[in-house]
Amino acid sequence: MLRRCLFLFVPVAAIAVAVTSFVHAAEKPLIRAHAHNDYLHERPLLDALDHGFCSVEADIFLVDGELLVAHTKRELSPERTLRTLYLDPLRQQINDNGGRVYKDGPELTLLIDIKNSGEEAWVELNKLLASYAEVFSRVEDGRFHPGPANAIVSGDRAWDLIAATSPRYAGVDGRVSDIGSDRPVHLMPLISDNWRLHFKWRGDGKFPKKQRRKLHRLVSQTHEEGRRIRFWASPDVPAVWKELNAAQADLINTDDLPGLSDFLRTNQD
Repeated sequence: MLRRCLFLFVPVAAIAVAVTSFVHAAEKPLIRAHAHNDYLHERPLLDALDHGFCSVEADIFLVDGELLVAHTKRELSPERTLRTLYLDPLRQQINDNGGRVYKDGPELTLLIDIKNSGEEAWVELNKLLASYAEVFSRVEDGRFHPGPANAIVSGDRAWDLIAATSPRYAGVDGRVSDIGSDRPVHLMPLISDNWRLHFKWRGDGKFPKKQRRKLHRLVSQTHEEGRRIRFWASPDVPAVWKELNAAQADLINTDDLPGLSDFLRTNQD
């Protein structure tokens, strides 16, 4: 209902694009598709959902008690808040689909990259997510309570404060150096790291065997701990998507929503 209203007074060509997107959304959700810097798309969250993505990323700044979404400080705008761009549309989507982001589909990951004031931003973020308790999973007294969406904090991560918070409405994004940690999965459900720190291959020619073995080893080690893994700054090309998909990396980063969507639908497990 929400998305239909957004397309009422648009050119015929735009309507055709919208219809194509809805066809994608009606298909199987893409559990490995991650919308990097999702807020830079024309319709934050909604474009990703129309392509079946199950993970989206938003960068936030704490400004005068408000959580604003932007890539840099100079791009901040008071009307582009986490609430208006993500939380309200998510709640509407879940209400429309009978309690799920995708009807009868998997949970959605909302990766929230805190860009400043880590501790203060976390306090405001957890308070805000709590006001959407029907949307997000929570941890209370050490027990995980699943919800339609899982929030994960990245960036300026106030580890100790977050770990001590109860109820807590988000987990924390770890790094490859955290593999082997004794932190519980509900606190650190995801491992993310910079592709360029671990792999020299940029998608040209064959993936060197030694680097491929390393990728598979990192994925396997992460899965053995019950966590998921993602690489940011990975080359946004099909050759790299293919290797990540073959290695069963849980989230594949992209700025090319239709490109990755088409790739994954052609190469589903």
